[in-house]
Amino acid sequence: MADQPNSPNSPDSSSRPDTREPSWERAALERIALAAVKEQRAARRWKIFFRFAFLGVFVLFAFALIDFSSDSKFSSSGRHTALVTIDGEIAAGVNANADDINTALDAAFDDDGTVGVVLRINSPGGSPVQAGMVYDEIRRLRGKYPDKPLYVVVTDMCASGGYYIASAADKIFVDKASIVGSIGVLMDGFGFTGLMGKLGVERRLHTSGENKGFYDPFSPETPKMDAHAQALLDQVHAQFIKAVKDGRGKRLHETPDMFSGLFWTGEKSVELGLADGYGTTDTVARDVLKAPDLVDYTVKESLTNRVARKFGAAVGGAAMKALTAGGASVSLR
Repeated sequence: MADQPNSPNSPDSSSRPDTREPSWERAALERIALAAVKEQRAARRWKIFFRFAFLGVFVLFAFALIDFSSDSKFSSSGRHTALVTIDGEIAAGVNANADDINTALDAAFDDDGTVGVVLRINSPGGSPVQAGMVYDEIRRLRGKYPDKPLYVVVTDMCASGGYYIASAADKIFVDKASIVGSIGVLMDGFGFTGLMGKLGVERRLHTSGENKGFYDPFSPETPKMDAHAQALLDQVHAQFIKAVKDGRGKRLHETPDMFSGLFWTGEKSVELGLADGYGTTDTVARDVLKAPDLVDYTVKESLTNRVARKFGAAVGGAAMKALTAGGASVSLR
């Protein structure tokens, strides 16, 4: 039977509309949808980031205001004992530095309500320059305010540079078990010449001055270098001894080893005249100065300075230590 031609009303498969989308259109739509999703996610992340950033800045600002309000002024209320604390190594760039200590001492003496000043010390020593600056300032303030005594109260340790400062006080009070003394000077470092020889490393050092490479840890030490270093230490030691004798005067019961770098207990230091008696911050304020109310004038490190020191100065200090590894430094400790 012959095929019948399609009637006009019969559906033709070739004329049916194709409901399938071309593949490129589908891919384009998928890319657009994916981009929209990514954009929304990115916008959400940035929104969260800015919220936390704003919160962090707000918290830092709030703490900075608190630090400023608490550290930039001293709130004295009438008759009181002023307190200044030296804790840790005495050196530039740390909490116990001469600038901050002297600033606190000046403010303490200058307050009309101050009956006397207690300088509380817990320090193994440090820089002879920093210690000398505080010593001189104490002597100056004692002369300027003769009616306001300054008493040192030693807690755990008052050695070397710490005692250098303490000797400028009117009196020194200790605990029986405190460590006191160590009146001496040291210069320490390392020498690597033996190790370099074993490793086959040759040191090449060029200087424009005969002694410019003095105490280079990678060069052998010479008798001339040793003699010069000893003369330098002896001179600083003599300055230290003079400061102690000027400060303590006839109270010292000098012994052959008093200025040898030895240290003693607080009990023995009283016998030797290195200290005057026993006491704490509270007992000195209450029983000696008769002003039990304490006002702390110690300059405290602000939050911003702590952040800068941890994330900036600490890195620089580590780099400097790496660059100067093995070098010598003079210290009272």
